[in-house]
Amino acid sequence: MTDSRSPVSEQYRTIRTNIQFSSVDSTIKSLMVTSAGPAEGKSTTVANLAVVFAQQEKKVLLIDADMRKPTVHYTFRVHNNRGLTNVLTKQATLADAINETDQEHLYVLPSGPIPPNPAELLGSKAMDDFLSQAYKEFDIILFDTPPVLAVTDAQILANKCDGTILVVSSGKTEMEAATKAKEQLSAANAKLLGAVLNQKKVKDSHYYYYYGRN
Repeated sequence: MTDSRSPVSEQYRTIRTNIQFSSVDSTIKSLMVTSAGPAEGKSTTVANLAVVFAQQEKKVLLIDADMRKPTVHYTFRVHNNRGLTNVLTKQATLADAINETDQEHLYVLPSGPIPPNPAELLGSKAMDDFLSQAYKEFDIILFDTPPVLAVTDAQILANKCDGTILVVSSGKTEMEAATKAKEQLSAANAKLLGAVLNQKKVKDSHYYYYYGRN
């Protein structure tokens, strides 16, 4: 949003393009972004993907489905007193709970109050009903979910989404953990589109100098 010509912004646009071409026969309308463990960059990745999709003038809904440690409301500076948990428990409508952002066409649904049963809520019929409504109102829906190896939430949501992206952090995510996360997602019938390598140190990048900073 703040520097659309930067090499990093261009990388997110490349990921967007790869997502769009990953499914030739069908349109991807819902996308889940997760990671093997915490602090590997999934929330940053999904937030920036939401921005670049909105910059295509698609109506985008970013949902914070990490009901245990929500962060989307901090990123976009919205209140978290009402959100996904309120919608799923019929305490609020989708229209009441979503927030506009500074990025045109991008709307955010924060997690709402932290519930005692996140996995049950995500796997409920109320979640299916919510998705049916959201599909009618938005062009693309993106979910920020908890790490795969920490809790079952991401696996439950995975087979409800058209695609899943696994974020791995260079120098931090262990190969064994990434492999196990992939296996668990596959076991949950996730449509794994690919992985995003985060925090990779690039020195003397020809790409960087080609696009420049001016």
